[in-house]
Amino acid sequence: MLIIGLNGSSNKDGNTMFLLNTISERIKNSGCEFEIIHAGEAALSCKVPFCVACSSPCSGNCYKGSQLEKSFELMTKADGIIIGSPVYFGTVSAQIKAFFDKTRGVRSRKVWINKVGAGVTVGTSRFGGQETTIKALHDIMLVHGMMLVGDGHVNKDAGHHGVCAQRPSMEDKFAIERAEVLAERMVQVCEATQSLRN
Repeated sequence: MLIIGLNGSSNKDGNTMFLLNTISERIKNSGCEFEIIHAGEAALSCKVPFCVACSSPCSGNCYKGSQLEKSFELMTKADGIIIGSPVYFGTVSAQIKAFFDKTRGVRSRKVWINKVGAGVTVGTSRFGGQETTIKALHDIMLVHGMMLVGDGHVNKDAGHHGVCAQRPSMEDKFAIERAEVLAERMVQVCEATQSLRN
C-alpha cells in the first residue's frame, strides 16, 4: 500500500514535517510505502501557481508536464493521504490552498473517491486554530469523496479530529503520541477498505 504525506508548510524541515516524518516511520514499520509531497513546491512548478478558473470544466492545461501533475498522479495511486498544514489565521496555509484549488480536473475524474484521508496541524499557541485548520482539511478531502479518519484507534482511545500540535512539535509529547496513533489507524483503515479503490 502507498500512503502520501502532503506537506503544506514552506519549511521542508520544520514542525509540520516533523509530525509527517513521525507518522512516516510508523507507517513504514507496518510494511507500507510512504512518500512526501511538498505542496508549495508542486504548486510553484506551474506557470500560474494559483487557479484562475481559465476553463470549465478544468482542462488541466496549466499544470501539464509540471511537478504538480506528477504529484496528482502519485496521489491517485495512493491508498491514503495525510495532509499537514501549519495554522495561518485559523486555517490552512496558502500552499495547501493553492495546491488543492488546482485539483478541479482531478475531482471531475473522481479518482480520489474512497481514499483514506487524515489531517495534521501545528500552531504557535496551544489553542491557536489547530482544530479549525483540521476542519478545513477535512472539507477539502470530503469534497474529493475521501473517507476521513482521526487520531483514534481501538488499542488506544476514540481520538479526536487528527493531530494538533503546538510549536515546536518535537517537544509536544502529546502530539507525537497522537501522530503514532493516527499512523496505525491510517494503515488499518487503508487495509480494510482497499477493495473499494480497486
